[in-house]
Order: sequence, then C-alpha cells, then structure tokens
Amino acid sequence: MIDLVIDARRRDIGGFEVGRVLPFAKHRMVGPFVFLDHMGPASFQPGFPKSVDVRPHPHIGLSTLTYLFDGAITHKDSVGSDIEILPGEVNWMTAGSGITHSERFETLRHDGGLMDGMQAWIALPTELEEIAPSFTHHAGGEDLPFYEGGGMKARLIAGEAFGAKSKVPVYSPLFYVHWELAAGAKAVLPAEYPERAAYVSSGRVEVAGRVLETAQMAVFAPGETVVFEALEPSVVMLLGGEPIGPRFIEWNFVSTSKERIDQAKADWRAGRMKLPDLDNGEFIPLPEDPAPPAPPMS
Repeated sequence: MIDLVIDARRRDIGGFEVGRVLPFAKHRMVGPFVFLDHMGPASFQPGFPKSVDVRPHPHIGLSTLTYLFDGAITHKDSVGSDIEILPGEVNWMTAGSGITHSERFETLRHDGGLMDGMQAWIALPTELEEIAPSFTHHAGGEDLPFYEGGGMKARLIAGEAFGAKSKVPVYSPLFYVHWELAAGAKAVLPAEYPERAAYVSSGRVEVAGRVLETAQMAVFAPGETVVFEALEPSVVMLLGGEPIGPRFIEWNFVSTSKERIDQAKADWRAGRMKLPDLDNGEFIPLPEDPAPPAPPMS
C-alpha cells in the first residue's frame, strides 16, 4: 500500500527554512505535482529585514499554488496582481509562457508572528505549456469546499475529490486536500486517482500499520483505499492525480523541452521577462553556472 516514505529535507531560502518534499530522487512527481515545499513553521519578530522576502523571479510551464496555515504573504506579479494571502486561502498563479512574481512578508514584518504554509508547483499539460500567464485568488467559502465531522475538518484546495470540486482553475485531473484530524479520528483516501500521496504537516498518523511522523510524505500504490488514524491532533495534506508525462525542471522553469528551458534562461538574462518592474528591480539572478540538468522527471 505504501510504496515510499519521503522525509522533507530542510532548505534555507535566505531568511527562513522550508521543508523540501518534492522533487525526490526516487519519486520525482506525484500526478502533475513536480514540487512541494512546507514553508516553515517559522516564528518572526517585528522588524525583520527585507532580505527575507522572496525577490522577483520567473517561471514557465507550470502553475504555482500557495496555501497558508498561519501568517500572511503579499504576492505581486507581472500580470498586475498585488494581493495578500491569509490562512485558508489559495493563490493560483499560472506561468504558462512566462511570468515574474515576488512574495513579501509585509504584515509579518510589521506585526511579527508565525509563518506556516505549503507551496506546490503543478506542471501544465503539454498542449497548455505556453498558455497565457494568469493569476487567481480564492478566499475560501464556496471556492474551496469544506467538510467537518467525525473528528475531521477537510478542505478541498484544488481539483476534484470526495464528490466535491474546487473552483481553483486547474488544467489536468488532480486533487489537493487539507485534513485536520483530532486524536483518534479515522479518515479514508479512496482509490480515485492512480497517483496519490499524503504529507504530514504536523502530528502523527498511522497508515497500513506504519506510523508517519511530522514532515514525512507517504506515496501510495494505486488501486487501494487508504485508511488513516490520527495518533494525536494532526494536519495531513493529500495530493495527486493523473500522470502527465516526463518534465525537465531547472531553476524555476518546468517544460517538456530542454530547449524551451534554455530559451527561458536566455530571456531572463536578457531582461525580456522582467517587466513591469517589481520591487524596484531587485530581481533574483539566474545562477551563472547551474548544476547540470537532471533527466526529465516522471
């Protein structure tokens, strides 16, 4: 039932640490999900430096999904978006042919507090890799179906699952769900999609006789219902969907084509992806000597 357990690897991104879950050497994608980070949890005191902010940087060939448990992030991008995301909300940004964005911690800098959330990259289907860039914000309510009962709170963040459909505009069959489980609560993940995984953001759960700890993700074999039991109050993120085929990933770019990634790198170095100006031009430079690209992910 459990094919693999992945431990999140801590990464310093210039002011606080994230737990990098995907990509992983032995299992690089789950459905269309090519990247999964647990942002924090990290506590901030008021007045921390602006260097903690994520400066403007580009993407192609994917959608990014930001979802918060605690804290606040101000998102700004090259299609004109400028909005603060709060806990329980979704920022869905589709890069397509190319977008530049920044993420700033203005409220936390003023007030201090906890930052805790998830960021996922979701590869676009091959025929939609060059779609026009776009952005939508979803503040919960009817956009993100919610269920409560039996010691469980569940929110459908994106896609379709459990007979519900999120209004986040996804481009391929997928699901992304936030569970909050009370101690002793049981919950079931059906065999609806061929690729499925569960990440324990906090707490401990038992699955198929195995205990999953905080910051661990289980990847499940297809075709079997999965039963969870919370051993203590726990937060679990469910994700997966239909596989979409191999992808190259280098720096912030995802594509079916290595040549397309090389073009995006050249565009970024030449300044062709930087307008309109964001954050006074303080852009993240492309590494001059990036590591050799990995084989396409699948």
